[in-house]
Amino acid sequence: MATKLEHCQIHPSPGTTDIQELSLPLTHFDIPFLISDPTQRLIFFDFPTSISHFLENIVPNLKKSLSITLTHFLSLAGNIILPSKSDSPVNRYISGDSVSLTIAQCYKDFYSLTKNHQKLADEFYACVPVLPPAKKFHDLVVFPVIALQITLFPGQGICIGITNSHVIADESSIINFVKTWALANKFGHLMDGIFLPVFDRTLVQDPKELDSRAWNLIKKYRVLPVELPPLTFPINRVRKTFILTKKQVQNLKNYVLANIPDLCYISSFSVICAYFWTCWVKSEASVGKNLNEDEPVYFACGADCRARLVPPLPEAYFGNCVISVIAESRHGLLTGNEGVLIAAESIGKAIQETVYSEKGILESADWPLDFGEFSGKRLISVSGSPRFDVYEVDYGWGRPKKYEFVHIDRENSISICKSREFEGGFEIGLSRPKIEMDAFEAVFYQGLEIMNASP
Repeated sequence: MATKLEHCQIHPSPGTTDIQELSLPLTHFDIPFLISDPTQRLIFFDFPTSISHFLENIVPNLKKSLSITLTHFLSLAGNIILPSKSDSPVNRYISGDSVSLTIAQCYKDFYSLTKNHQKLADEFYACVPVLPPAKKFHDLVVFPVIALQITLFPGQGICIGITNSHVIADESSIINFVKTWALANKFGHLMDGIFLPVFDRTLVQDPKELDSRAWNLIKKYRVLPVELPPLTFPINRVRKTFILTKKQVQNLKNYVLANIPDLCYISSFSVICAYFWTCWVKSEASVGKNLNEDEPVYFACGADCRARLVPPLPEAYFGNCVISVIAESRHGLLTGNEGVLIAAESIGKAIQETVYSEKGILESADWPLDFGEFSGKRLISVSGSPRFDVYEVDYGWGRPKKYEFVHIDRENSISICKSREFEGGFEIGLSRPKIEMDAFEAVFYQGLEIMNASP
């Protein structure tokens, strides 16, 4: 795996803030994620350097810039406080709180890990930080929200690993933190014009007491907080990144519109999701799984609500502000010749009725959602979003070589982000057992050929 060189705690920069305590109530956007697994991201940079230069120059600068950044992201240095009684949960920072940072080196093949071909999923865990465990007291539970790891591949590159509880923030907020840290590291200070986080929870209107409703939904599970069980290696999965160019995505859209000209909603994101949903279901069928033709199959993706609330939230609002869009179909429908069309129509309808409904986004989503209702059901979800371009991140080493969502190893999930190499293209990450990945690849490439050949 990796050799740990150092483990330390990084505090917000002393003398730059007079805030001794920051207590933020969890909103109805945050609370449902208390039963979600932590998210695990890896950002690889092609930056060959020696161990001595790494330890003497790179690491001190990263620590300093992280400390500066945390001064403006105090909630990440804090903890989630879960009361055992009737009180509501909060995210609380008090002076002295800090973030766990691990420094490591790894001699795995950096260039193989950052390519798009099939790779053993096990290989990535050398770079994944582990969240410190929760502390349980007689009347409450306290757990940290983020852990970081910086891993050197000597003479090859550097990896920034981020593990965070989803309850602290969504993709928009975490990527804002990463970009801010990167700029502080590159220039030695925070840049003018960056989106410093907004923490004001009074901006999140709650006239219908959705916070209480969300907390009551979650309390019934009594499994808080979520702690990932240790993985047993090998985990028997392979990972692969599929690339869709702008032209291929347009071909998908043209194919759908040619067959469903009055489709209520269509976008690059919706047709990509539709295509991967059907490829997933078809590949499961092709490996001999005993599946019922009438079995419901669900697809879930998130929709950012910041601009759609009344009144809208600032773009830099830090926390969660997404609702889930759920599409539903049947196994037999998605495996048929018109599977992609049915999936595109289902996802388009779900987005239209949830995000763009005249009733308002919270009403139409029936929010907050009880994620536990989907336990044991065939649900495929999406991690990440092409709205947030991680390939813009620059710590001073150039833009990233590869972006990976490691936690999809534990889920029926795909990851989506903008393509590094192709303007207007997309990268879609997948983790499956080897036999299922081979089947998925066959279905995926065959389907693209058919649609490319369609008039």
